[in-house]
Amino acid sequence: MDAAKLIMRKLSLHICEEGGASSAEFALVLFPFIALVLSILGGSMMFYANQSLQYATQAAARYYSVQTTNTGTAPGTSTIVTYAKNAYTGPGISPSFTAARGGCGANGFQVTGTANFPLNIGVLSSTIALKSHACFP
Repeated sequence: MDAAKLIMRKLSLHICEEGGASSAEFALVLFPFIALVLSILGGSMMFYANQSLQYATQAAARYYSVQTTNTGTAPGTSTIVTYAKNAYTGPGISPSFTAARGGCGANGFQVTGTANFPLNIGVLSSTIALKSHACFP
């Protein structure tokens, strides 16, 4: 055998070898998989925060109406805001609430809740504005 055939035979053996292929494929798939998992977790937390904000807003509007009916006088706005903040059980995003009488009909009580949710998905970061509005009755 001459040297050229020997070199070609050795090169063909190295080209066909697949020993590190699974490691390379794993390295290529790992980053998108982690990004997908983090986005699912971030989205789930955002939906949880939104549902908790909606619940707190509805509970505060109902409290506003029921307390006014039971006592004959409307509770102060700060009392309604405190009640709504205590009813919020979501992630720590510091929601703010406002309460007003009217706007939902002649005898309606309305509460509005707002918050900013920091959505962090790996290298991407964004702030999502959450808003909730509830009227009772």
